[in-house]
Amino acid sequence: MTLAHHVPRLHAPDLEAALELLRQKGLRVSASRRLVLEALYADRRPRTAEQLANGTDVASVYRNLDTLEELGLVRHVHLGHGPGLYSIDEYEFVSCDGCGAYEAIEPQRLDEARAAIHRALGYHARFTHFPIVGLCEYCHAHS
Repeated sequence: MTLAHHVPRLHAPDLEAALELLRQKGLRVSASRRLVLEALYADRRPRTAEQLANGTDVASVYRNLDTLEELGLVRHVHLGHGPGLYSIDEYEFVSCDGCGAYEAIEPQRLDEARAAIHRALGYHARFTHFPIVGLCEYCHAHS
């Protein structure tokens, strides 16, 4: 079994590029797969499978998300105690344990934190699958 968060990221800047990548990889562009990709490209915020399903078969959405993640087109992230969220964009995240707020961060903004973790612990940190968790300014001030 491949761990999808270790699969190299495929670059598809828009829906048509993503559909073409599917065809190049020998995968069918089924109606349900197309709907999932359309939803991800229409609103690029990380979203749950249920939000992406929008009244359609959630099991089919999960199967398609798994396939798209194994391919490298989609990533999922766990932000706090809620369900996994799926996105086509490569971000890293910070999440508030108090209020549940989260922020998508351009990866280079966390390079200094990654370097400090590497120096102290010898690990090459990533915050794409699990975020940096703490308290936002508001929750910290009111705790």
